Amino acid sequence: MRTRTLLSAIALLAFAQGCAFVTVPLVTGTLPLVEKTLQGKGRDKILLIDIDGVISDVSRDSLVNPQPDHVARLKEILRKAEGDGRIKALIVRINSPGGTVTASDIIYRELLDFKKRRSLPVVACLMDIAASGGYYIAMAADSVYAHPTTVTGSIGVIALKFNLQGLLEKVGVVDETITSAALKDSMSPFRGMTAQERAIMQSILDELHGRFTDVVHSGRQLLTMQQVIGLADGRVFTAAQAHEAGLVDAIGYLDDAIHEAENRAGLKPGARVVMYHQPNRYKNNIYSHSSVNLLAIGGDAAGILPLRFMYLWNP
Repeated sequence: MRTRTLLSAIALLAFAQGCAFVTVPLVTGTLPLVEKTLQGKGRDKILLIDIDGVISDVSRDSLVNPQPDHVARLKEILRKAEGDGRIKALIVRINSPGGTVTASDIIYRELLDFKKRRSLPVVACLMDIAASGGYYIAMAADSVYAHPTTVTGSIGVIALKFNLQGLLEKVGVVDETITSAALKDSMSPFRGMTAQERAIMQSILDELHGRFTDVVHSGRQLLTMQQVIGLADGRVFTAAQAHEAGLVDAIGYLDDAIHEAENRAGLKPGARVVMYHQPNRYKNNIYSHSSVNLLAIGGDAAGILPLRFMYLWNP
């Protein structure tokens, strides 16, 4: 009897442990953002926002770490900052070769609107690569700093298109797409473009390019529109070249951008610098990147296909 009771107890314990094990959630979900002080002290704060990787409005869901789309995540950061009157300045740290036209434009507009609503300064700090859509976003800032090793510029728009017709013919695949009109399958990867299709697509790119130059002219008011157009041929610039051309205000490090934000906000040196991130992520200094993963690089090709218009440096 005692043996049976002991075995029953062991079985019950094993069952309980098994239940405890299987009820541990495998998917954590997206937790609310929390604030982390990176350096400095005092009541007033400077908020550091990271913009990393290829800019896209495609969500990056995964089993262990589902993420909202990048534009929504930025909106979440700004909404949290909106309710904090102690935030006196923003620093936008950009390390991005650009991305989709629409996502780049929305992020730019959100930052610009937030700056106007709160009447606070925004300083952009361009890091490793801050080109095309990354530079577009920087035009929302009052001052643009470029790290000495930054590659920036690439003002322009691109639409990626592959012609797989020859490859498909080699393997015996024939495109039999049916359309209601001749232009319905424009930019199809299964054939080459006609002259009419190319002209239509070029007109769209020209208009989007014109929007890009307007944004740069608005953000770099010391440059004439003619000067901006001359710089908007898609080329990239080193930090020194961008500074000489008037595309950035200064060459410096993140600390220099922080000092600029302090000066513009009327804060004493050593102001508190904070970042929003998901809980349980280690952040202990200003060079810790946000795990918010606003603009992650991984898997971005999926966000480009089917055709998207891109403010992207795509060497």
